[in-house]
Amino acid sequence: MRLREIRKDSGMTARALATAAGWHESKTSRIENGRTAPSDADIRTWTRLCQAEEQTTDLIATARGIEGMYIEWRRLERGGLRRMQESVLPLFERTQRFRFYQSWVIPGLLQTADYTRAVLNTVVALRDAPDDVDAAVAVRMERQRVLRSGHQRFAMLVEEWVLRTVIGDGQVMAAQLGHLVGAACQPSVSLGIIPMGVERGHAWPTESFSVFDDAQASVELVSAHLTLTQPREVAEYVRTFTELSRVAVYGAPARRLITAAIDALG
Repeated sequence: MRLREIRKDSGMTARALATAAGWHESKTSRIENGRTAPSDADIRTWTRLCQAEEQTTDLIATARGIEGMYIEWRRLERGGLRRMQESVLPLFERTQRFRFYQSWVIPGLLQTADYTRAVLNTVVALRDAPDDVDAAVAVRMERQRVLRSGHQRFAMLVEEWVLRTVIGDGQVMAAQLGHLVGAACQPSVSLGIIPMGVERGHAWPTESFSVFDDAQASVELVSAHLTLTQPREVAEYVRTFTELSRVAVYGAPARRLITAAIDALG
């Protein structure tokens, strides 16, 4: 659809584009109607002829990632929760700068084993996923070694209501919040808490998301996982993270909010 719009905006007909590109007119039609996936070379030729080369990078990223962009949780999890946890290890190992925003649960890299187990048990119950929770917990705990790599940086934002949402039971939650205080003291970690009741300006709460370097954004929807690699879309999530970080508190004020959540557990 976007390629058709680019062609029309340029004033070229489908026949003229095909002639200039040196391919059959039916190829242009097949690409525009989604019957044939364009190659990287096709996209570069298309945007060059239509004088829209500034859109080339975004279009190639979209074409490469379209099949894996939106995947239902049930499809991701049907091979087991352990396999799903293992599948992201290469991404975590190659990323240098992480940005995590969580409006649902504590970020996975800062979770205790018991908290993770409670989260994954809920996944099994709600989505009928295979019950290999213990194995999946072990993989996630092992993944936390990236926090100690020494060359990676982690910026994490958590809504205050996440601290007040009891996952598991009171004992599990108290231990998790205590662990959060210690984990936030690691030199590689910046933890911001967005207080309830604060004037947010443009920093509206949104779905949980992660940004890996400036190359990929992953979004957690209720029914599916969304992976974005288009530079323009990734930049939107970077901008959103920046806006949210401006209303967060850090250091001692953040620790006070965590401590208050522990006290509220009684």
